Amino acid sequence: MNLVYKVNDKPKFGQLIVFALQQLLAILAATIAVPSIVGNGMSQSAALFGAGVGTIVYLLFTKFRSPVFLGSSFAFLGSMFAAFGGAASVSVGYAGLIIGAIFAGLVYVIIAIVVKIAGVRWITKLMPPVVIGPTVAIIGLSLAGNAIGNSFGFGSPQASYTMSGALWVNLICALVTLFTVIFFSVKGKKMLKLIPFILGIIAGYIVALIFTLIGKNVGNDSLKILDFSAFSAMKWVPEFTFIEAFKGLNAIDAKYIATIAVAYVPVAFVVFAEHIADHKNLSTIIDHDLLEDPGLHRTLLGDGVGSMIGAFFGGCPNTTYGESVGCVAITGNASVVTILATAILAIAASFCGPFVTFLSTIPTCVMGGVCITLYGFIAVSGLKMLQPVDLNDNRNLFTASVILIAGIGGMTMNIGSVTLTEIACALILGVIVNLLFNRPSKKA
Repeated sequence: MNLVYKVNDKPKFGQLIVFALQQLLAILAATIAVPSIVGNGMSQSAALFGAGVGTIVYLLFTKFRSPVFLGSSFAFLGSMFAAFGGAASVSVGYAGLIIGAIFAGLVYVIIAIVVKIAGVRWITKLMPPVVIGPTVAIIGLSLAGNAIGNSFGFGSPQASYTMSGALWVNLICALVTLFTVIFFSVKGKKMLKLIPFILGIIAGYIVALIFTLIGKNVGNDSLKILDFSAFSAMKWVPEFTFIEAFKGLNAIDAKYIATIAVAYVPVAFVVFAEHIADHKNLSTIIDHDLLEDPGLHRTLLGDGVGSMIGAFFGGCPNTTYGESVGCVAITGNASVVTILATAILAIAASFCGPFVTFLSTIPTCVMGGVCITLYGFIAVSGLKMLQPVDLNDNRNLFTASVILIAGIGGMTMNIGSVTLTEIACALILGVIVNLLFNRPSKKA
């Protein structure tokens, strides 16, 4: 695609800060959602700090050639629950989070060594465009329910939406955000075209504020979209994971370590598949194969070591974010300096309680409007990878179709304590179909 800023370009300082803020807004909701879901006193600010540090580590390993932000990984939610579930105390659970992240990171390190020795051609053969394209599409499509649920004001997808006053108000805010993002992405001039998400969030927030003020004046709770109660429990500085973890190290035994290993290691292999899909997608956007340069071994090392360090500070293993990739694609800003500035901004913001708290007041419905564009763009990017594929050939047609149906249909499997997500299941099924039926025919 036509990029306004390429990977090595450096925007002016003032623009850079604005671009970094936009990237931060794109990844913020998901990054701070993970510690909120896990609970047990985990700090959102610390998770934001860990994401920033983890991203800088990733950029160092990838020689500042891969423009993507690392944030808290949802794939490890079950693993994190296991760390606390098998702990004698919260302190032991915090230590388990760090130990688990180390196990997961070591999986990436081992795979990186294998890739360095064996190269990446085997991955290209295992996952050609007919496999990786639909898989990337699934990454976006699997989140479609979340985007729509958010747009109606819910934190997760719902079976149906019976329209009432509150749902109408949330939907209006989401649509204002959505149309503002689209308008400035398509019609915006110069700088405005590069910051559609900031403008969309501002527009949605203003509409939500108007509804909230009206609701307070007329005593109608369904109009009160904004909730500022978070300021009453605001924390000024992050509560880092390692501080609490050190208190529980003496209580850790071999059985607990084995439990943590079983909870984290298999999930790391699942996330490896998503890692490849994300970097294939990003490679298409910037028109440069990241698996070749700087190399898959470097992206894996950056992701793995970045996860270890991120969890050390915030408890949450990190992963490359589809929201960040979508932001790069829609704005046409692939400047890696912007990602670096975003990481620094995330670290600085984590020490500013009022700022982080204010960002957390952005209504779910407003972020839903943003996510419709982000997740949709990821899905379309995957489908674009299928353009050079001959879908008149049934071998390709069936390979792509089983991936799409398995992913959209929500094929997930719980095998012991390990959950194979719909993305992992769809990719595994697609690889098997492709290997069995799509091998080149032998010449006579």
